[in-house]
Amino acid sequence: MTDEQRPSRRRLPAGDIARVSVFAALIAVLGLPGTLNVFGDVVPITLQTLGVMLAGAILGTWRSALAVAVLLVLVAAGLPLLAGGRGGLGVFAGPSAGFLVGWLPGAALTGWIVERGGRAPGTMRILAACLAGGVGVVYLCGIPVQALVTGLSLGKTALLSTAFLPGDLIKAVLAAVVARGTQRAYPDAVPAVHRERLRAGGR
Repeated sequence: MTDEQRPSRRRLPAGDIARVSVFAALIAVLGLPGTLNVFGDVVPITLQTLGVMLAGAILGTWRSALAVAVLLVLVAAGLPLLAGGRGGLGVFAGPSAGFLVGWLPGAALTGWIVERGGRAPGTMRILAACLAGGVGVVYLCGIPVQALVTGLSLGKTALLSTAFLPGDLIKAVLAAVVARGTQRAYPDAVPAVHRERLRAGGR
C-alpha cells in the first residue's frame, strides 16, 4: 500500500464527527431554558455547563474540547446558541467571556481525568473530574475576566460567583450519574475504551 492509499491517522473518524456534533448541539440545547441572574451578578446561571461536563466525561479530552470549540465558533459567527439567545462576537467581550472560553479547557480536563480511570471509571472519579474541570477551571478562567470587564475587585467578583456553586455542584453530581450510567450501558462511551479501540484500528 502506498502512502497515498494508506488512511491518514490524523483524519477524524466519521463516528467521532457525529459524537462531537451531538455534544455541541447538546450544549446549545441546554441553553433553551434561558438564564437566571442572582444577587445582581451580570454573569447568568445556565444549564450549559452541564453539557460541558457531560462532554468531558463521555467524549474524553480532545473530542470534548473540539465539541466546545465547534459551539464557540458558531456562537462567534453570530448564531444565538448561548442561553438567552445570545450570540456574536460581542459575548466574548462581555463579563461572561472568561467563563465561555473556560468551557474548552474545562471539558478537556474533565475528559483527561476520566480517561485516567481506565475502562471502568467510578462515579466518584467522574464527579471529581466534573468538579475540577467543569467548575474549577471554568471559575479560574471566568472570575478574573469578569473582574477586569466589570471593574470590580477580584475578591468581590469571586464572592459573587459563589452564587453559582450550589447549582454547579448539582450539575456535577447529575453529570457524573448520567455519564456513568451511559458508560455501563454503552462501553464505548468510556473515553479510555474508545481510545483503545481507535488504537486497535476500530471505529
